[in-house]
Amino acid sequence: MARFLLAIDQGTTGSTALVLSEQAEVIGRATREFPQHFPEPGLVEHEVSEIWASVLDSIPEALRAASVKAADCAAIGITNQRETTVVWERAGGKPIHRAIVWQDRRTAARCAELAAAGLEPLFRERTGLVLDPYFSGTKLEWLLDHVPGARARADRGELCFGTIDCVIANKLSAGALHKTDASNASRTLLYDIRRGQWDPELLAKLRVPASVLPEVCGNSEVYGHTRGLSVLPDGIPIAGMAGDQQAALFGQTCFAVGEAKCTYGTGAFLLMNTGAEAMRSTNGLLTTVAWKIGGQTTYALEGSAFVAGSAVQWLRDQLGIIRSASEVEALARKVDSSQGVVFVPALTGLGAPHWDPNARGLIYGLTRGSSAAHIARATLEGIAFQIAELAQAMAADAGRPLRRLRVDGGAANNALLMQFQADLLDVEIDRPSCVETTALGAAYLAGLAVGVFRNTDAVAKVHHVERSFAPAMSTADREQHSKRWRDAVRRARSQA
Repeated sequence: MARFLLAIDQGTTGSTALVLSEQAEVIGRATREFPQHFPEPGLVEHEVSEIWASVLDSIPEALRAASVKAADCAAIGITNQRETTVVWERAGGKPIHRAIVWQDRRTAARCAELAAAGLEPLFRERTGLVLDPYFSGTKLEWLLDHVPGARARADRGELCFGTIDCVIANKLSAGALHKTDASNASRTLLYDIRRGQWDPELLAKLRVPASVLPEVCGNSEVYGHTRGLSVLPDGIPIAGMAGDQQAALFGQTCFAVGEAKCTYGTGAFLLMNTGAEAMRSTNGLLTTVAWKIGGQTTYALEGSAFVAGSAVQWLRDQLGIIRSASEVEALARKVDSSQGVVFVPALTGLGAPHWDPNARGLIYGLTRGSSAAHIARATLEGIAFQIAELAQAMAADAGRPLRRLRVDGGAANNALLMQFQADLLDVEIDRPSCVETTALGAAYLAGLAVGVFRNTDAVAKVHHVERSFAPAMSTADREQHSKRWRDAVRRARSQA
């Protein structure tokens, strides 16, 4: 009997279900978007019920598209928007507040307070992270402090904390599971990435009771089984979990030290496999768990650009210069260059390597002759410039230049962006036949756990490159572009 894999990719703006064959071919797919909630400037929230509804709606549609019975699914893999924080009642599963999304900046002052108290080195050493509102720990602390009665209830053991992987696994199992994986745990500011456990000292600094925390598991194992769902039968193994960027690194089969990928989604994320070494960054990057399989942990260096595809959404939703995100490439191609227009997409601050939550978005270099096409092109270039900065920092930390880059995510379909990225990096870029490698990674991890794939060599054999982009920009032009970008970033940061 053929065995199929179901991947649930729970992202920032929507949930996607993919059905894969044993040969890792995507044979069914469905996506459901859900609303974004912005209570105040800088605050971003999700309703957990809307996230879960989008998951439930996407699964049967993907199965129908694949002509696959749910009972024929060998395992389920979950990948998720990382850092987004949920607290719910242990009895009944009701959230005590909307999910606080990774983009949310409400804890910026608290992070600054912790840094001023001299705690940045401690958090950096234990977690590989910087003190930034991006991560889950201060979001969890905020919820316990600001939801009436939450801290007392947490102390009594009545509440559970989890990132979205944990939430989805809990709901798939009718509340039986309160588990996360090592990659998601490593994004909380609460997890010692070298010792592989929740850190009591960090918990004390953020006043988080250990009773709310999930069990931390590996990334490829059977955590539990489906139960009580209308869209799936009981008993399907839930067998793979990873944060979206680590899942994409796995899905791109970056199994060797030095191999790197960049995912272009709502944000853009560059990760390099560093093997068994949790490499410390001195250039503004993060050290993170890539995956833990069979008790062995693989680490990665990561650079995060908070705004990538969401910059294109901003052109669509706020400026109205395109009707759909897919139109941006055609509009940008109407001009041969941005003619000096630079867009720094710091719409939610700047991530690595600057870590400036107070930076603001900036469109610089406008003239009377500037058009919507110039702004569209500058938007795509702004995404690529951020990744070029991350690549430079990564090369400095790793002591080796980036030799090649694998790309994925929705914006990787934009050939203009990919070519400009190759030009800026001066390396060849490979785009796979399936750019939804976050979901592929989750499926691969689940497949390994239940024997659909024997080992990572078997996974690597099913990975295919669809197109490569070779650099074609002169050194002089590259430096001129980079100089203009650096000047614009300085201006964006000075606005704070």
